[in-house]
Amino acid sequence: MKKILTVVGARPNFMKAAPLLRELGKNSKINSLLVHTGQHYDKNMSDVFFDDLDIQKPDYKFNIGSGNQSYQTGKIMEKFEDICTQINPDLIIVLGDINSTMACSVVAKKLHIKLAHIEAGLRSNDKNMPEEINRLIIDAISDYFFITENSAEKNLINEGHKKDQIFFVGNLMIDSLHYGLDKIKDLPNLKNSDYGLITLHRPSNVDNYTNLKNIIDDLKSISNEIKLYFSIHPRTKKQILRYNIDLGENIEILDAQNYLEFLHLMRDSKVIFTDSGGIQEESTVLKIPCYTLRYNTERPITVTQGTNRITFPEKDNILNMFNKFKFDINSLYKLPEGWDGKTSQKIVKILNTRL
Repeated sequence: MKKILTVVGARPNFMKAAPLLRELGKNSKINSLLVHTGQHYDKNMSDVFFDDLDIQKPDYKFNIGSGNQSYQTGKIMEKFEDICTQINPDLIIVLGDINSTMACSVVAKKLHIKLAHIEAGLRSNDKNMPEEINRLIIDAISDYFFITENSAEKNLINEGHKKDQIFFVGNLMIDSLHYGLDKIKDLPNLKNSDYGLITLHRPSNVDNYTNLKNIIDDLKSISNEIKLYFSIHPRTKKQILRYNIDLGENIEILDAQNYLEFLHLMRDSKVIFTDSGGIQEESTVLKIPCYTLRYNTERPITVTQGTNRITFPEKDNILNMFNKFKFDINSLYKLPEGWDGKTSQKIVKILNTRL
């Protein structure tokens, strides 16, 4: 049996890993092991995902917790190297672009262990984003690249990688989306009325008072037209309280939701305002208009044929964009190729061949 070690560490990882871990667990030729670095440690940001998405319990958990990026990266690398030396896996699988993904990738290559990156090749071309630095490092040292859209292949080839290392498999996030939707298919509209949804967590949006105030002011104006629910990240809540920012009467805070709760909320919403990467993809499949409060996206297909609009997070711009497009979506809308809920099966089939 081949030993495959999959790494998760934060909320986005769990959604991507869940369908893959279920598929790996079915394969008699693979011994599937799971490491949870504990980068996200809040119950609703971490533990509940294992129940909501039927993920196997971690074989190893580090409980790294909070800290600056250098602290997190160093502690993860130290503990992960011990695990890899102990079990000597044939392959390490990493997902996305968080600090845990980058840290464990570096350890894998220094120990000469084969490395597969799922969601490889995505680029925002903005090196002010910590995630972009992580993506570049991970892809520079990976052996296998599993991609979600054609732009990723172009990026990887331009960076010198061989085409036979790159596999277009679709989007694991969408596998989880379908799995979750099936679990909540019989639940009625959560709020029994029209509403929109807000999520914000990026430091550039929430750590600066002026930026955060400008965003909230525009969203307050929009909330006069449609009720908005704010599924709030712990760091964002901390900043709103710190700066004493008024949300108005029509924006209601909801503490961080577990996956199925948030999916239920998202499924029945009429519009989404976010700075998340994954929500750009999920809203595209759900055909919900999405205003992404950023200057760029590493997921361009959600703009060209999805429901996403890049909306600069500047004073009056969010309000103006909403007033222009309201609840419309791209007239050229088309579900991206391969976003069909079968990505995990494709990945495991390729791994069986390559290993």
